[in-house]
Amino acid sequence: MKPLRPVVLALLTLATAARGDQKLEGVACRSVHLRYPAPEAAVFYNEVTVDASARGSYFMVCGFGGGYFGMQELADGKKVLLFSIWDAAETNDPDAVAEEKRVKVLQKDEKVRVRRFGNEGTGAQSFFDYEWKPGATYRFLVTAKVEDGRTAYAAYFYVPEDKDWKRLATLSTIAGGKGLHGYYSFIEDFRRNRVSAGEARAAHFGNGWVKAKDGQWTALTRARFTADSNPVKNVNADVDGDRFLLASGGDTKNSGAALGDVLDRPPGVGPLPADVTRPSVKGGD
Repeated sequence: MKPLRPVVLALLTLATAARGDQKLEGVACRSVHLRYPAPEAAVFYNEVTVDASARGSYFMVCGFGGGYFGMQELADGKKVLLFSIWDAAETNDPDAVAEEKRVKVLQKDEKVRVRRFGNEGTGAQSFFDYEWKPGATYRFLVTAKVEDGRTAYAAYFYVPEDKDWKRLATLSTIAGGKGLHGYYSFIEDFRRNRVSAGEARAAHFGNGWVKAKDGQWTALTRARFTADSNPVKNVNADVDGDRFLLASGGDTKNSGAALGDVLDRPPGVGPLPADVTRPSVKGGD
């Protein structure tokens, strides 16, 4: 799934959802999204708690124009974190991208694997093995630093066992002089083997924040519920306490928002965690 410009993506998503794509029905769970309106920023923080997972699931926590960061359960049951950034090129062939337009790896943790990808746009993706658990809340943060015509995106994950942030990788791409923008989260079934369509996936997303260029923090208290072109109806989104609920597949009932609806979680609930403002995670240094 290659991120598009936010306005284009929202229009395409609503149009294809209304039209439907019968080829996807019964093959996979419908991909569902939460889209957060907020200003361009230098930092994007968000949290996730997975309620139900299945093999071939991606719970994407921090999505933005040009990349995304979240956690997966692979087809073999292995758990990983995935952080991807796209090249400044319009092709699906990674070998066809000129060197100057490719994502550059500026930094990576010794336990992180980085490789190039294609077939859904091209770029670089980084993997970190981590056995995340349903029911636990995990914290993600992405920073952006614009420099010399490129934007360097750094992905941080708070490791509960270490009680500290780990910088997984810093990936640089040509982004038109922009920082973070076009924020969203999603749940995706990438196994797509028909069996996976009958397996429920659900998560709570919440306490999201972005830090604008002027240093002002904005809480992500509003989200629009959208989905891909799969025509199935077993999807759901809602506000549950101070968090957004997102679900798809299996016996999921659409008991909350309708597609296209805007959800508002209570303002002033969920303080900005003090540790996201530390120098080690506030600027990608």
